[in-house]
Amino acid sequence: MFFESWSSLLRVVVVGTLAYVALVLMLRISGKRTLAKLNAFDLVVTVALGSTLATVLLNRSVPLAEGVVGFMLLAGLQWLVAFGSVRSARFDALVKSEPTLLLHRGDFLDRAMRGQRVTREEVVSALRASGVARPEDAATVVLETDGSLSVVPGSATDGREADVLQDMRRPAQAAPTQAAPAQTA
Repeated sequence: MFFESWSSLLRVVVVGTLAYVALVLMLRISGKRTLAKLNAFDLVVTVALGSTLATVLLNRSVPLAEGVVGFMLLAGLQWLVAFGSVRSARFDALVKSEPTLLLHRGDFLDRAMRGQRVTREEVVSALRASGVARPEDAATVVLETDGSLSVVPGSATDGREADVLQDMRRPAQAAPTQAAPAQTA
């Protein structure tokens, strides 16, 4: 019950080490996006990677090569979802949720909060964490696509609150880049 054999322990050490190295390599190859703040698809991949690692570690009937192929499949699917999201607004809208406005000019939007299962206490906690003392002092509180709450203080909008609300309704577009000034010799 507590100990089967030294060979089974050695297998866990060897296969665990190799599976861990393979997983780290796959995460490095797949890029930073795999480890970004979690949306629904990122969470699925993270949980599936952990489950695959545990299965390879503890189940003798699953060879290391099959586990590595599983890692590659999950990382590849994550890469495809990110690739599709970046290149297609329609695909992005399909796989990601939209931000939800929960508080506007100090008024709690109860219907939106109920729909997203967020309590007033959670919104007030986010306000405090952002240094906003009272709901009346905030322009907006937004439930972001990754589940975090963003607070826009009332003084931060300077009359541009409509811009903040409009930005929530349209897909993010690349900001224009400014060329660095040329240096003279």
